[in-house]
Amino acid sequence: MTTANHPTSASLHQRITAAGTLIALGIVYGDIGTSPLYTVRGVFVSRPVTEDVVLGTVSAIIWTLTLLTTVKYVLLAMRADNHGEGGILSLYALLRRLHLRWLYVPAIVGAAALLADGIITPPISVASAIEGLQVLKPDLNTVPIVLAIIVGLFVFQQFGTAVIGRLFGPVMLVFFSMLAVLGLPYVLREPGILRALNPYYALHMVTQLPGAFWLLGSIFLCSTGAEALYADMGHVGRRNIYLSWTFVKICLLINYLGQGAWLLQHLGRPLGEQNLFFEMIPRWGLLPAIGLCTLATIIASQALISGSYTLVIEALRLNFWPKVKVSYPTELRGQGYVPSLTWLLGLGCVGVVLYFRESSRMEAAFGLAVTITMLSTTVLLAYYLRLRRAATGWILLLLAVYFTVEGSFLVANLRKFPQGGWLSVLLGSILLLVMVSWIQGRRLFRDFNKYVPLAEWLPKLRALSRDDTVPRLATNLVYFTDSEDPALVENAIMHSIFRKSPKRADLYYLLHVTTTDEPYTRTYHAEVILPDDLVRIDFHLGFRVDHAINYMFRQVVTDLVKAGKIDICSRYASLRDEAGDFQFVILNRTLPYAQSLNGWQRLVARLSGALRWLGASQQESFGLDNSSLTLENIPLLTPERPELHLTQV
Repeated sequence: MTTANHPTSASLHQRITAAGTLIALGIVYGDIGTSPLYTVRGVFVSRPVTEDVVLGTVSAIIWTLTLLTTVKYVLLAMRADNHGEGGILSLYALLRRLHLRWLYVPAIVGAAALLADGIITPPISVASAIEGLQVLKPDLNTVPIVLAIIVGLFVFQQFGTAVIGRLFGPVMLVFFSMLAVLGLPYVLREPGILRALNPYYALHMVTQLPGAFWLLGSIFLCSTGAEALYADMGHVGRRNIYLSWTFVKICLLINYLGQGAWLLQHLGRPLGEQNLFFEMIPRWGLLPAIGLCTLATIIASQALISGSYTLVIEALRLNFWPKVKVSYPTELRGQGYVPSLTWLLGLGCVGVVLYFRESSRMEAAFGLAVTITMLSTTVLLAYYLRLRRAATGWILLLLAVYFTVEGSFLVANLRKFPQGGWLSVLLGSILLLVMVSWIQGRRLFRDFNKYVPLAEWLPKLRALSRDDTVPRLATNLVYFTDSEDPALVENAIMHSIFRKSPKRADLYYLLHVTTTDEPYTRTYHAEVILPDDLVRIDFHLGFRVDHAINYMFRQVVTDLVKAGKIDICSRYASLRDEAGDFQFVILNRTLPYAQSLNGWQRLVARLSGALRWLGASQQESFGLDNSSLTLENIPLLTPERPELHLTQV
């Protein structure tokens, strides 16, 4: 039986609406929109302001936004949608049909780097806005204000953003309009800055000016929100992003050109502690502008946090992340809440603020992780073109152009490693270790999981179900199976039913959950293997669907009862009019002889075991009721050890 896929997925991508465009402004562009607060300033903090560097910097920003954001993400990546959904893990799910086992590597590397970026972006964005107050009061300590905003932001996550989310679009519309209004007067006063539209100035600066190549590390920050355009495509629709990006890019270019024009009027010494963005604002408008910038950075941080939740939920469904508790505080499409991730991101953001204290110092830790994500996406896009049977020449051109551009940014960002880039590498490495440990741990346990032919056990199962000498455990007994083949079943399940205190029931169920490559699939297939004794139910759920198996299982059972395929009523004569009880059995598979494993296997087993202990149980993951649940430890088979074979004497 099949249920319909997500109802709005197709319609979102077929129409442009004013509401959809406004929502896109509030959800998609927070990160890239707040980049003018710190990008150009970072180039000239300690470098003298010269005409060549000003023109080169602004030209490099314009063409970075064009090549990376417009061409790669808006025009190319958004066409690589997975039933309307975007993002690096959605793209990977689309490519799984290529059956390239190693293809998960760039996917998890990019995902880990993107999560690391989620720890650094809120502090630098909020700090950049709040530090505008130092233009009015130079001695102001902004750290407590930044911490208060960030802590409040993470505390609020548990309630969802359904109420305040309606304000995001209008606020960002005003913010982007302000960017254009601030930059335009300076462009009109100094029209010579329009020369920066020529890419010659960017190439000349990078290749001819001594040491200018390393400025790419700061220039790259203008595009750090590009991945969000792709990842958030499913929330607002491709066409709405096309339209809104036109407006956003125009506003960004006018502001960056305006900053360049201001710099051309202030050639000479480095900016130092001067905040270029706020120096452009008249004193009378400074407080309203700071307030608007602060709201924009909060919205940018919120969008990134929500995106991190979505990323982890996708990784969870794809078995890249340990099982963790997920809740859905609002009815907004795709908006989940992951408590454990909230603690991880929140503590990380607070640590970044306390360690760096100033946004200018945070810039050293910013950008390196994003370049790794972009390179990973480039690799996956190349395989997407291969999947679509694109000409080899176009695939090689994509790799050549973006490996050159993004590789240059990566090398330039690596120079910032000692000043703070190490932090993003450390955070990304820790998150990657979590993913690798979980993936390898699942493989290890699967390798030691023995499967047996189900048909061999069916006569015994029927006999046990009718054996009145064995106490009845439940009317309906439910097991979860990992076996994709209906003809096979885990030896552990048979061990639990027959050997470890025999479990008699009137009707047994085997449930199997398959995560599909499509995001919102919700289908199932039910087969009565033994009439009145055994049913197997296969759930096919998209990687963005909540695995609320308890709720879904009740729906399936109701359908089967209505179809007359099963009888769930109590077998007690006096209770035949009542539905029988249901009991779920969760098997915790253990490795009793871990010392027999090699060094790598022991390490993976320990790390995976620790993650299982820290994460959510299967009971929480599937939404099962405590009152109808039995937890049981079952030992897995370990490799034979011929060196321990005994001889009888």
